Formats: sequence, structure tokens, C-alpha cells
Amino acid sequence: MKVMKFGGTSLGSPQRMKEVAKLITADVDSKIVVLSALSGTTNALVEISSTLASGNKNEAKLQIDALEQHYQTFIELLFNTDDAKLKAKQLLAEHFEFLTIILKISFSEALNKDILAQGELLSTKLFSIYLAEQNIHHVLLPALDFMTIDSYDEPQIGTIKVKLAQLMQRNKDTNIFVTQGYISRNAKGEVDNLKRGGSDYSASLIAAAVNASVCEIWTDIDGMHNNDPRVVDKTLPIEQLSFEEAAELAYFGAKILHPASIWPAQYYNVPVRLLNTMDPSAKGTLIAEQAGSVGVKAVAAKDSITAIKIKSSRMLLAYGFLRKVFEVFEKYRTSIDMITTSEVAVSVTVDNDIFLADILKELELFGTVEVDTNQTIVSIVGNEITETKEVMRKLFESVSTIPVRMVSYGGSKHNISLLIPRSYKEEALKCLNKGLFGLE
Repeated sequence: MKVMKFGGTSLGSPQRMKEVAKLITADVDSKIVVLSALSGTTNALVEISSTLASGNKNEAKLQIDALEQHYQTFIELLFNTDDAKLKAKQLLAEHFEFLTIILKISFSEALNKDILAQGELLSTKLFSIYLAEQNIHHVLLPALDFMTIDSYDEPQIGTIKVKLAQLMQRNKDTNIFVTQGYISRNAKGEVDNLKRGGSDYSASLIAAAVNASVCEIWTDIDGMHNNDPRVVDKTLPIEQLSFEEAAELAYFGAKILHPASIWPAQYYNVPVRLLNTMDPSAKGTLIAEQAGSVGVKAVAAKDSITAIKIKSSRMLLAYGFLRKVFEVFEKYRTSIDMITTSEVAVSVTVDNDIFLADILKELELFGTVEVDTNQTIVSIVGNEITETKEVMRKLFESVSTIPVRMVSYGGSKHNISLLIPRSYKEEALKCLNKGLFGLE
């Protein structure tokens, strides 16, 4: 049993959806196919929800009509038979009737999540109708029947495992199962989701639950690259990464993979392959327990970082000081990315400034607080790079013209991170591409 997840760009046109159908039937392996919403749909639904929240129902109706027209055009090009087109139109009528009805309902966060779920529900049901039209035997497994999160928004892997096994047992003669990524039910039984990018998370959780032989993540790029191709002209796909390396890259800015999607696969030791829907023959990237090689493999950058420095003479030789500082961040459920300390100061970085004002107010009780916003964390990731000769020399020679605010070294043997002003990000990535990989 393997899991195959296809993102929105892989389903962005009727032709691409047809190509996905070919990919899932290219072998006889049993598989669970996890689909995101069609490209652009989630953004459209977010806009509809935001417009409703603002009370502008007329504008929301126009947005709903525009999205429906997009889907009407989509199904005309996807299906060949009148019967399949009729089923698809009935499906659209059902879902867009719901979106129209909500114009008469008071907006709430629960309603918002119902709205956002429509994208994955539509994509999987349309795909199921297409598979049926092509006489491809399959079963549609509603994610809302097995994907659950607790009151802390954490997936309940044990419950998912049991419920999914029961559903599949009822269809044990089936080789292809189709389900939704992203959506779930919460502790109250309401429709909820795994947040943006959550379809990767869904796929990894499902792969862990069924003890899959592999979890394939199909996107529009041939694997994870050694640098950001949107910034750097020459980049190379990485052949193999360990789970630890992949987690570092995903967390610190590599957009191809959702950070949370690593741990279920790692915990249950399910290999992950990053593959290209547009070029299925490309080797892609394997993420597994073994790193495959030693040395620097990639550079990633994470924007919208805030650096906070707490300076206090009382910190000198005072045990418990760091605990008190960290308790402030814990209180406001704000995670810390980087930390450096000296005799009289501690500097930390956060990527969530929702409670920044409250955090700063409490930190000021400990001493002088300085804040730098609009910063970027640049992370250099590879297997045992903190123990590899020449890495530090090449690294700092590469960024000799970049003002470095903080350095994190030794916390992980797979990662060296630098904090720099956002305005130097592009220059830093290009310099590192040349200095570490010899690519210009």
C-alpha cells in the first residue's frame, strides 16, 4: 500500500487531472490518493469567507458566482459523456447552493471552516466521477469520516488508524482509494482543517496510519532543490535527505513540503518521495531514515522574523532567568526559532507576532528590551555539517558582505542558521549558492 498526494497545481486544469488519473493507474499497487483543492480554489474560498466576515454579501455573491463559472468551464473540458457531465453539474449545484445559502447565515469561525472545506470536497468528487467515467474501479473515502484532531488541533493518529482500517476493510477488494487532504473533524465533531499546506500533513498521517511502503508527494517541481529557484538562477534537485534534514529545510523556508508533514512519516519510518507531476520520469527527492551523504545539501530562507533582545545585569549568574523568559513565550503559545545568550543578554527570534505587544510588556520586567522586525533566517542544512571541515570557513566567506544579526550553531548537527535583515536575503542566497555549491 502506498500513498500518493497531488497538490493544487497538479490538478490545475482538466488535462492535468487526466494525467493524475494515468499516474495512479500506472501500476497495480494498492494506493490511497490524497487530493488538494484545484489550484486557486482555496484562495478564492478564503476571499469569499473574508468578504462575508466584513458583511459585504453582494460582493461575496459575485465571488461565489465567479468560482462556480470556473468549475462549470472545468467540467465541460474534463468529461466526455453526457452522463458524467450531468453528475458533475449536480455536484456543483449541491456545493454552490451551500455557498449561496451561507449568504443568509451569520458568519462564524465554524462557518469559515465549512467554506474552506469545499475545495477538497469538490476536487475529490469530480475526480471520482472522472475515474468512474474511465471505468477505473475505486472508492471515495471521506476524510471527515476518519481524519480527526483534538482540542489542541493535534491529529489523533491512533483514532485515524482505527477508523481508516475499518473503512478500508469494508472495501478490501479495492486497490484505489481517493480521499481529501487538509480537512478534518475537531474534538467537537465539527468540520475543521490541518491549516494551509495541510494536504501534505494529511498524506503523511495516512501513510503512517496504514504503514505505507512510501508516501509520494506530487507537485510541479522535480524534488527539493538546494536553493530557492525563485531567487537563484541555478539550482539542483537533492537526491536524498534524512528526515532530520528535510524537517529543518521545511521548517526554515523550503516551500515544497509542509513542515508538519515530516514527523508522522519519520515516527513510523515511512519513506517520502517528492515527485514532479509535470515530469513523472524525473528522479525527485527521497526522504528516508538515512541521509545518503555527508555535507551541505541545501539553503533555505524564512521571512517575517522578529528578533527580541532582553538585556539585564541581573541575568549575570542568576539561575532561573532563562526559564522565566521562556515561560513568557509559552504563556502566549509563541514558539522560538533561534536563541543566543551572553553574560548579560539573551536574544531570541519568533515568526509569530500576534501576541508580540503582550510578550514585550512582560519581558520589560526583566530588563531592557530591543526589537528588530522584518528579519530573515537563512539556514544551511546538511548531514553532520557542524562536524564537516571547511563548512564554516566557506559559509562565512560567502556572507562576508552581509550584516549577520545572530548565528545558531551546534543546536543541531544538521543546521547552521543566520539571522539577517530581510533586505539582504536575495544577496545572501546568491552568495551562498556560489560559495557552498559553486553555482552562479
